[in-house]
Amino acid sequence: MVKNKRKLNRFYKKLMEKENISYKKALSIYEALLKEAISLGAINSKNILDGLDVDIRIAKAINGLAK
Repeated sequence: MVKNKRKLNRFYKKLMEKENISYKKALSIYEALLKEAISLGAINSKNILDGLDVDIRIAKAINGLAK
């Protein structure tokens, strides 16, 4: 759980400045990770969005607990 959002946001901002990559490079990384996940059986390309609604409800519930 994130305890200091400002510190985390500063960290991400610095990280993005250091690791500034092009959209094309980012897309190729994403595609490689997607292929790896599919080959490992972590996700199925046919039903990639199955269960998304459950994940969203869980995330909303968890985020609601912090308030």
